[in-house]
Amino acid sequence: QVQLVESGGGLVQPGGSLRLSCAASRISFSIYTMGWYRQAPGRQRELVASITSEGSIGYTDSVKGRFTISRDNAKNTVHLQMNSLKPEDTALYYCNARLGGSILNYWGQGTQVTVSS
Repeated sequence: QVQLVESGGGLVQPGGSLRLSCAASRISFSIYTMGWYRQAPGRQRELVASITSEGSIGYTDSVKGRFTISRDNAKNTVHLQMNSLKPEDTALYYCNARLGGSILNYWGQGTQVTVSS
């Protein structure tokens, strides 16, 4: 079965950086749109960043200029570089793989990011 395994979360001070990684297995990785979502306590899950199979990228407004999504199709991985972190970035971050035009949609277990002094 498809597996998405996130890593790289942790506790960081405001203004700091973290790099999240998601390793995918048992999936034709290169044809999937990969995304990072986050969910804070009491809030809905939101899309943070996504990158299509063609390399088109999108970000939610609150992270533009601070976060960078990238993918390595040779290693079946997607990364989220997060700079200038703010307390409001605190959330459980999930990796998502979605194949457009199909019902194929997979989630990782999540990695916690906490931004606090």
